[in-house]
Amino acid sequence: MAQPTRSHTEAEGGHKGPFPPFNSETYASQLIWLVLTFVALYVVMSKLALPRIGGIIEARQGRIAGDLAEAQRLKEEAEAATVAYEKTLADARNNAQGIAAKTRDKLMAAAEERRKATEERLNKKLEEADKAIAATKTAAMANVKTIATDAAAAIVQRLIGTAPDAKAVGDAVADALKR
Repeated sequence: MAQPTRSHTEAEGGHKGPFPPFNSETYASQLIWLVLTFVALYVVMSKLALPRIGGIIEARQGRIAGDLAEAQRLKEEAEAATVAYEKTLADARNNAQGIAAKTRDKLMAAAEERRKATEERLNKKLEEADKAIAATKTAAMANVKTIATDAAAAIVQRLIGTAPDAKAVGDAVADALKR
């Protein structure tokens, strides 16, 4: 069992004195090993690790430059495609407007032809109606003369009590209608 007054290192290994890296008697050998280890590490790093790391960095820079060039090329292609798309869209709009104008003109011409045909039919019907009205008017006027003659004869008979001469009444009515 360990005695409580002794240190832990003395109990296990029996070392007495300060911590070895802080021991002034071993500074010189520690510095020599430090320099040798640093030089060996520097040589290994400069001959093996640093060229590999430099190659990796150069490869990455090359890949990044290639990716940037590819991105620029794709951007230019996209811009060219956008310009072509806009031109195609403008051409399609112009074409659609032309088709719409042609269709509108055709429809207006067809509507004008239908209007003219309808107008001609209506004019023919109007002429026929005018003829029918004129014939009816002529027939009515012929009947008016007969009716007027009969009415005048009836009025004169009531007034004088005897039937008047039919020829005299007819001549009087004809004179009255001419005025």
